[in-house]
Amino acid sequence: MILVITILFSLFYLFQINKMTYALCESREIPEEKQPKIYRTVNVLVTILILSFYVEILLKV
Repeated sequence: MILVITILFSLFYLFQINKMTYALCESREIPEEKQPKIYRTVNVLVTILILSFYVEILLKV
């Protein structure tokens, strides 16, 4: 059950972070050549954060 909730939360959270990253790229007028690197970095960092959150929850339960 915890896995399902974590996956749903993670998908929603990642989607919101990507929307904010897009808004940042648009407002700062970041060149399109650099945008994939920014998205990749943000997505990797958020994925690490989500995985550490899941491990922490899993160890406490």
